[in-house]
Amino acid sequence: QVQLVESGGGLVQPGGSLRLSCAASGSIFSINAMGWYRRAPGKQRELVADITSSGTTNYADSVKGRFTISMDNAKNTVYLQMNSLKPEDTAVYYCHSNELGYWGHEYDYWGQGTQVTVSS
Repeated sequence: QVQLVESGGGLVQPGGSLRLSCAASGSIFSINAMGWYRRAPGKQRELVADITSSGTTNYADSVKGRFTISMDNAKNTVYLQMNSLKPEDTAVYYCHSNELGYWGHEYDYWGQGTQVTVSS
């Protein structure tokens, strides 16, 4: 069993910054990729950014140039540095991990979500 523990959410003014962290713990065999998704009120969950264990990153067009995803492989932790935040970034942000288990099985794990509110 793997648990994803998120931190760093909160209330910030437009133009401000937040840094989200997500630490994976438990029976981790191998992490293929970790990422961040978000769900805004009335909208579907969408991918914000993800990163593979080899360092390849992918970003939603709406956050390119403002957000940076990184991963500390030794700590099994993924970060999302969010700069120049906009009100439309307001959402619950969910950490995600895609992991390879024994016998080639893949598993997807989700954090509980952390609220990010961008408002003046």
